[in-house]
Amino acid sequence: MLSDIQNLVAQFSSWVWGIPLLILLIGGGLYLFIYSGLVPFRYMSHAIAILRGKYDKHDSPGDLSHYEALSSAIAATVGMGNISGVAIAIATGGPGAIFWMWVSAFVGMATKFFTCSLSVMYRGKDETGDVKGGPMYVITEGLGKRWKPLAVFFATAGLVGTLPAFQANQLAQTLVDVFKVNEANEFTAKLLLGISIAIIVSTVIFGGIKRIGKVAGKLVPIMVVIYLLTVITILILKIEDVPAIFSLIFTDAFTGKSILGGALGALIITGVKRAAFSNEAGLGTAPMMHGTAKTKEPIREGLVAMLGPAIDTLLVCTLTALAILASGIWKGFDGNGITMTLAAFNSVLPYNSGSVILTICVLIFAFSTLFTYSFYGYSCLSYLTNSKVGKYYNHIYVFVIVIASVIKLDFVINLMDSAYALMAIPTIISTLILAPKVKKAATIYFQKLKTDSF
Repeated sequence: MLSDIQNLVAQFSSWVWGIPLLILLIGGGLYLFIYSGLVPFRYMSHAIAILRGKYDKHDSPGDLSHYEALSSAIAATVGMGNISGVAIAIATGGPGAIFWMWVSAFVGMATKFFTCSLSVMYRGKDETGDVKGGPMYVITEGLGKRWKPLAVFFATAGLVGTLPAFQANQLAQTLVDVFKVNEANEFTAKLLLGISIAIIVSTVIFGGIKRIGKVAGKLVPIMVVIYLLTVITILILKIEDVPAIFSLIFTDAFTGKSILGGALGALIITGVKRAAFSNEAGLGTAPMMHGTAKTKEPIREGLVAMLGPAIDTLLVCTLTALAILASGIWKGFDGNGITMTLAAFNSVLPYNSGSVILTICVLIFAFSTLFTYSFYGYSCLSYLTNSKVGKYYNHIYVFVIVIASVIKLDFVINLMDSAYALMAIPTIISTLILAPKVKKAATIYFQKLKTDSF
């Protein structure tokens, strides 16, 4: 029975991540990139100034500062997808998959600019008057009530897509690998770890969005700096191999004849899937967080949001990929995910220090993601019902942490990929339809910026 469900989910994941969705994500993102007038490149410095608080106004509607909103969104994206997800991409698609992750990140910056601008432009409110954001509100407020079935479709898929299955699974696997738990005791160890993780996560997520924002704001800078310094150290030790690695990524991306096999189409889809898992551009999760930012300027939040894929995929994922490829451990490695990344770190860093450092990073990465994802699921359930019922999502959430800690990785990946695909469809469709609204608002905003009218 269980194996039948696993096979069904795997088949659905393979089907839904076909060429049509690829065209929607990459084609739609590329259209938005060009239509925006290359905003991600032209206004990067202004986005950083916003992030630093230059334009913050305390009387603006919303719950989080620009920094807290981006930190919370990055806390959700800079996580296991950057450590484990990259390894999975290399294991299943070869080095060339990394190139397509880069492509997805570039177009994803424009996608996030539009989706997160819209999430502030078309904010909603729950029955208590609290400000809410996300594709479901963009669809109903921006496109009208007759489009509500599309909003319900997104929120329903979001209930599954924002479950903590992947993070809990890989966090438990990391600790089991590091402490070399005997195979006979592995299930019990993972179960106990799952219970422990659930208890820790509960202390934060039951405190609400403001507590999540404050915790994420403190964790994100620490985790990114520690991880980047470690990966840079690996690359310095393997500096002579770095040029050849870049060459391998580019040649493998266009030949489709990766060392691990696979056709070009499958290679592209692998890269796009893992990029989606990593930076979430086009999935609709980040707009739920950015929609709660304290601002009256939708374009301002869109500019901050577009920094996410740059930090997440172009920086963190790239360095992870280079470290794994430089180690050489990926060739013929029997396993993927966090196990491959651990092996890569240990093969280069002395005195088994790779395991220690990576475990610390994984703990911070995974917990920061676990804290944030609960808000996304709560938002989806609150939209479908009300905020009182929505709060029960957190109880389901912590229960899933325990279950996910002991189930197979392949099933978790296929389940998440399927849900993400279903979330992307309404998000991109609504964004493409409403893109002219963002374009018009952006023109007015940048004119004000030039004349210093703020």
